[in-house]
Amino acid sequence: MEIPTPRRPRLSKRWLAGLAAAAVLVGAGTWTAVASDSAPTVHRDDQTMEMPGARIDTSYFTADDGDDRRRPAVLLGHGFGGSKNDVRAQAEKLARDGYAVLTWSARGFGESTGTIGLNDPAYEVKDVSRMIDWLAERPEVQLDGDGDPRVGMSGASYGGAISLLGAGHDPRVDAIAPVITYWNLADSLFPDGVFKKLWAGIFFSTGGGCDTFEKQLCEMYDRVAVAGKPDTAARELLTERSPSAVGDRIKVPSLIIQGQTDSLFPLSQSDVMAKTIKANGAPVAVDWMAGGHDGGNAETGRVESRITSWFDHYLKKDTGVDTGPAFRVSRTGGVDSTDGRALLRGATSDSYPGLRSGIANIPLTGREQSFDNPAGASPPAISTVPGVGGGLSQLSSFGMGLALDFPGQFARFDSRPLDTSLQVTGSPTVRVTVKADSDDAVLFGKVYDVGPGGRQQVLPSQLVSPVRVEGVKAGDGKTVELTLPAIDHKVEAGHRLRVVLAATDLAYASPATPATYTVTVDGDLSVPTAPALSTAAPTLAWWVWGLPLGGVLIAAALLLTARRRVSAPAPDPELADVPLQITDLSKRYAKSADRYAVRDLSFRVEKGQVLGLLGPNGAGKTTTLRMLMGLITPDAGDIRVFGHAIRPGAPVLSHVGSFVEGAGFLPHLSGRDNLELYWRATGRPAEDSHIEQALEIAGLGDALARAVRTYSQGMRQRLAIAQAMLGLPDLLILDEPTNGLDPPQIREMRDVMIRYAAEGRTVIVSSHLLSEVEQTCTHLVVMDRGRLVQAGPVAEITGSGDTVLVTTAGQVPEPVVDKIAAMPGIGSAIRTDEGLLVRLDGASTNTLVTELIRMDVTLTGVGPHRRLEDAFLTLISGASA
Repeated sequence: MEIPTPRRPRLSKRWLAGLAAAAVLVGAGTWTAVASDSAPTVHRDDQTMEMPGARIDTSYFTADDGDDRRRPAVLLGHGFGGSKNDVRAQAEKLARDGYAVLTWSARGFGESTGTIGLNDPAYEVKDVSRMIDWLAERPEVQLDGDGDPRVGMSGASYGGAISLLGAGHDPRVDAIAPVITYWNLADSLFPDGVFKKLWAGIFFSTGGGCDTFEKQLCEMYDRVAVAGKPDTAARELLTERSPSAVGDRIKVPSLIIQGQTDSLFPLSQSDVMAKTIKANGAPVAVDWMAGGHDGGNAETGRVESRITSWFDHYLKKDTGVDTGPAFRVSRTGGVDSTDGRALLRGATSDSYPGLRSGIANIPLTGREQSFDNPAGASPPAISTVPGVGGGLSQLSSFGMGLALDFPGQFARFDSRPLDTSLQVTGSPTVRVTVKADSDDAVLFGKVYDVGPGGRQQVLPSQLVSPVRVEGVKAGDGKTVELTLPAIDHKVEAGHRLRVVLAATDLAYASPATPATYTVTVDGDLSVPTAPALSTAAPTLAWWVWGLPLGGVLIAAALLLTARRRVSAPAPDPELADVPLQITDLSKRYAKSADRYAVRDLSFRVEKGQVLGLLGPNGAGKTTTLRMLMGLITPDAGDIRVFGHAIRPGAPVLSHVGSFVEGAGFLPHLSGRDNLELYWRATGRPAEDSHIEQALEIAGLGDALARAVRTYSQGMRQRLAIAQAMLGLPDLLILDEPTNGLDPPQIREMRDVMIRYAAEGRTVIVSSHLLSEVEQTCTHLVVMDRGRLVQAGPVAEITGSGDTVLVTTAGQVPEPVVDKIAAMPGIGSAIRTDEGLLVRLDGASTNTLVTELIRMDVTLTGVGPHRRLEDAFLTLISGASA
């Protein structure tokens, strides 16, 4: 009987870190992370800072970049409901770019204690000032004066707001880059006096419920949620915790990045933010990215790169760094045939146009219209739904969209079909007169793009604007100017614009009392066009230029390495049956005489083994694999594959299949066509490809006949593995083959590797998923800082020892535990929450399992008590000591 290996929880890094006492710090641990083998080492120092009423969990990042000069600091905040771990990758990048970076989990989040105050100036903002005090004492941080470090702040959403608040409350902040955040939280959650109930509910549930918030915030939420509308006290409470409260004091260079698909903090929030800070005399740039709180493309790489450039210019004072245009907006420029996503291109201008630039007036038709607000405001119209809206918003970028207005609950006013296309950039407005048989009316305004014949009705970014109109029951009603959502959207020629005023919306609270509204449009739809914007030309898909360029590079490489191949060392006949032997392998970092990516590495791999190459970031794994495949040349040492020395272009490399750094496929071709094209490019006979066997092992099934652009990430990974298996190479090298896969796909990939090695071939796999390595690999090589730490069978390295963990479906009765303990060859048996901990004293694991089954104990797993993760962390900590 095969018993699945039990899994244990991951060890807590705080548990492993150890404790160190300090005046302000309560526990510290130093960790190392490196993005690649050629990048500077980044050190992370985890510390807990004592603050009034809370203990704040922080991480401090610095890099060994060979520069002893003091460096500017950056504080990185996280989003609501998250923790410092969410910004770790960005922190490491900034550290490698020459910054000292401090991240922290805000009060009530992550491992920090205290209650959530929604960036209360008395607590969360004070915490920032105390962290700046701490940075001022660091010897590597650049100072502008005594106790005044050179410091920038950035973060998204909740973290973006604390960046603005930090700049407004502490004059030592020198530059900021807030991302998709708010200027006034009251305006965001109570726009025009209407309660944004779904987003507000998500705030309080994501924060852990009322018990985790300051008492007055919880009372405020309960009061507004019951009433269905905000009161003055609620607005004042949120306003005093908003950046707008200190807007006149934010006078530092500000890069403002806001999301277009964002019904929580729309573009109007960044508009008033930018205008206020610019009026204070500070440099300001505004960037409308494609994504937002409702999902979509967050453009992470581009956004983080621009933030770094902003800080380089204003913190490092590197005036040669281009900070980008004063205004940029991401626009859809077609569809990527590889994955079906919208291709983006930027439109820019030398000044921020605001939301009302280049007005075009579009006449609307439609008589006076009456419609109902139903009892209980149900069923409600649907626009953006938090948590689902990202998908809806993305659809709108393709001209499809999804919105629902119930008959009898809205009025609509249409334009004539447009003679020419119209680019809308900003907030359209329209004047309407509202009457009602109630004291006030709540309306939801939106603009649709309607295709010819009424088809292709799109609500750009799924956004609506609520408005509460009071005093409309008596007389001739009330005329108001309705500001519609800020958007960047192109309306094609032949399409019409449609203004809809609905009585309900799922995301907002509407009056529960039934009422009838009557609406008349007074004038044209006023549409901003921002004519100064210049749109970049669309980019070509990578494969249009990448494949020809790749062919040229391959040809050049073959020419350059031809002479080297002639002078390769003679084969070693004693290693003719050994898939791989590495001896004293070394590789220095570029431009370094004494810093090594790999140093004095030696190990051997035999036929039929699945060898796991393990190590933390920066251990030298990828450098080793690249040398093994002949992509880079070692500085010293020897690599032998079946006795042949590895050199770039060595003939023995035809026995090596590899999947490293992903595989490129032609998206319009089927999976099978891609593989056949790849094999033809190698110049080897078609009968040598063994394509059917490779496909059977990879398990792609009927998907082979479909275009690759329709594949999921898991299918693409398996197709890449099948490509590496073509020719059934004796040695298969896989670097992180499970990246981006979900658990079922990871399990399938595990089976692929095991099946491939089952026929006597050899697999080398580099992976960070220790549980998968443990279940897949027969042998391990553990590296750290370029050196070999340990090599051998998995069982030997985990040290299976004498104690086994038996996991069971239910609790084992005490009499059964006593019987097991009394068995011959059993030293002891202890009942645990998972099952049993049994110490063997002569008996084998098979004997133990047989007896347990005979006693009717329902087993779910049996394995060594010490897992691979425990062994790995022990080895690495020992190697780093």
